[in-house]
Amino acid sequence: MESPDPSFRRRLLIESLTMLAADAQTQVAWLVKHGVMTDEIALDFDHALRMAEALVAEGQLAGEVTADLREIDVILGGMSDGENTDRWTSDALAADEGWAQARRLARRVLVAELGEWQQPLPDITVIR
Repeated sequence: MESPDPSFRRRLLIESLTMLAADAQTQVAWLVKHGVMTDEIALDFDHALRMAEALVAEGQLAGEVTADLREIDVILGGMSDGENTDRWTSDALAADEGWAQARRLARRVLVAELGEWQQPLPDITVIR
């Protein structure tokens, strides 16, 4: 199976970071609009993160941002055990320190890559 081209993989990473970087109110509105759960934000990031090393190797992503990407992964992973279900609610997006830390790091990566963190939110199609 052929892997997607670098620009497509970069777009997926940027879109996932854009969702993580958005303020909580914007994130909640996006979740409602698309009819998906809060964990979709983390799942999209997880999928995109898997492509980061290849993007760095291809010159599509600055190597300096990988530490922040890994830190986001650690934060979200630490929120994922079975006893933390309250951290995956819409309310938690505004109140939970883990989401706040991930948001700050995502903004920092976007600024490093694009010069600013505020980007248009991605539109998705959910197949049910």
